[in-house]
Amino acid sequence: MDEYNFKPIGYVRTYSEAVPRHWTVSEVEGEIVIEPEYIDGLKDINPTDKIVVIFVFHKSPPFTKDKLIQKPPHLEERKGVFSTCSPHRPNPIGLSVVDVLEVKENVIKVKRLDMFDGTPVLDIKPYIEYKSSEDKR
Repeated sequence: MDEYNFKPIGYVRTYSEAVPRHWTVSEVEGEIVIEPEYIDGLKDINPTDKIVVIFVFHKSPPFTKDKLIQKPPHLEERKGVFSTCSPHRPNPIGLSVVDVLEVKENVIKVKRLDMFDGTPVLDIKPYIEYKSSEDKR
């Protein structure tokens, strides 16, 4: 298999001491600080948008095979890693949806953070809600 190297496009800045385990239960605010060379890519990101942030679980220990089955803290049963949102993964990549509050130069102020201060950001994508073909009628 091929290997891929990624360079962060920015990082998370938050002053919150504790962050929730998942963005769906977070009210934490902070900022996504984008490297100046990518500032033009922020065009058309606006307050009230939702964006998908792809990031690195930079505080997770190296993955070992014993983490293929894990017990999420909110469940009684053990589950396969690919059916969980665990930060302990073969590739420590995370994905969160955050609410955009403000965009100023290379800083996106957001809400719903579940990332630590200093978390490397790999990419940002628009949040597009899924609609089945039945919903589109």
